Amino acid sequence: MQWEVVIGLETHAQLQTNTKIFSGASTAFGAAPNTQACEVSIALPGVLPVLNKEAVHCAVKFGLAINAEIAPRSVFARKNYFYPDLPKGYQISQYELPVVGKGSLTIQVGDSEKTIRITRAHLEEDAGKSVHEDFHGMTGIDLNRAGTPLLEIVSEPDMRSAAEAVAYAKKLHELVQWIGICDGNMQEGSFRCDVNVSVRPKGSDKLGTRREIKNLNSFRFMQQAIEYETRWQIETLEDGGTIQQATVLFDPETGETRAMRSKEEANDYRYFPDPDLLPLEITSDYISDVKQSMPELPEAMKARFEQEYGLPAYDASTITSSRGFADYFVSATAAFGGEAKLVANWLMGTLAAKLNEEGLDISASPVSPDHLAGLLKRIQDGTISNKIAKEVFDAMWTGEGDADAIIESKGLKQVSDAGAIEKIVDEVLAANAAMVAEYKSGKEKAFNGLVGQVMKASKGKANPAQVNEILKQKLA
Repeated sequence: MQWEVVIGLETHAQLQTNTKIFSGASTAFGAAPNTQACEVSIALPGVLPVLNKEAVHCAVKFGLAINAEIAPRSVFARKNYFYPDLPKGYQISQYELPVVGKGSLTIQVGDSEKTIRITRAHLEEDAGKSVHEDFHGMTGIDLNRAGTPLLEIVSEPDMRSAAEAVAYAKKLHELVQWIGICDGNMQEGSFRCDVNVSVRPKGSDKLGTRREIKNLNSFRFMQQAIEYETRWQIETLEDGGTIQQATVLFDPETGETRAMRSKEEANDYRYFPDPDLLPLEITSDYISDVKQSMPELPEAMKARFEQEYGLPAYDASTITSSRGFADYFVSATAAFGGEAKLVANWLMGTLAAKLNEEGLDISASPVSPDHLAGLLKRIQDGTISNKIAKEVFDAMWTGEGDADAIIESKGLKQVSDAGAIEKIVDEVLAANAAMVAEYKSGKEKAFNGLVGQVMKASKGKANPAQVNEILKQKLA
């Protein structure tokens, strides 16, 4: 039998606010345990929650970014469950009336585009954190995170492969950073995903029993977890077993998922409206004001880059995959004043490779947009070749100065004097008679060998276009 996997994601984005969602306590990461667990966070008797307006602002920005419905009236509810890191015994969340309704996000997988529907996005408070590794036979509870504002983003089960799920998660990760509502730091738990996976016979429209993989904080782990879980479910069904709805964890050490507990249903949480919080009312004027403050969104910027700079769709899509890359490209192109495609090539090639090699974000690039533009100007005016430009770039990366200073100090200026190049060519032809004979007998590869010998003799400084032209004249 052929099987089809069905995947939906619930993503928790920690909102970039200075204080918690219902109190004035700090949300800064890395404080000593329990130093930011305020009276509201730990539910001391008599305290009352007060909604953080900035969290609402973030939620509305997200809703606008995915072209979703923004509810004029939404309600906070109490989600009741008992766990050591939840001191109140309930979590303040939204249930029947979320602030953000139906929207969508378009992803790219290979050459195909697919639209993933988003069911809802609702505001809620985070729980604390159970700490196991620092204690022997015990668990520590750190309540610093309790009360941190989250936006939970729930997709429809529209994904049909691990690749699609990862593409959707990455696109969402890029978007929340782009619009400035979440720093996206997965290691610190600012962006984490729960993945619902089920399988069904191919062609069936009936959903299978799902298992939820909790708290995946890396795209690589997400890919591995979904692939393992899919195989496990298919093998279980083909062996005559049944799938029980459950919450599971992924173990990166073994590459396997394991059941943690049976999966709760909504009625298990006994949701009811929080009596301490008024309904949240959002006016059309407020939505208009938020819309005015929004940055240009990636899709709009991609279309503009194609139109304004003449970039191919692939280049525009790659550059607008990150706000930092897009801003760098715009700055470098403006400073260069030449062909935007050359900037794009260096940004996606040499610069991106170097950043990836050293694990740096583009905001930390030692080569500024102005410095890259200066390098490209020297390529454009023939001062240096592309090959020499790589050497100059490496020197710029290690802080040796701008392109002009490095070219001058290292004597890297390209030789474009026809007489000087002709002299080198004559010497190479005289020293490589066998290679000349091979070329004249029809072996085209010999020509490239002669070009290489000329470049070697000139220590890479000869203008490659002139070398080719003079060699062809001499060999004609």
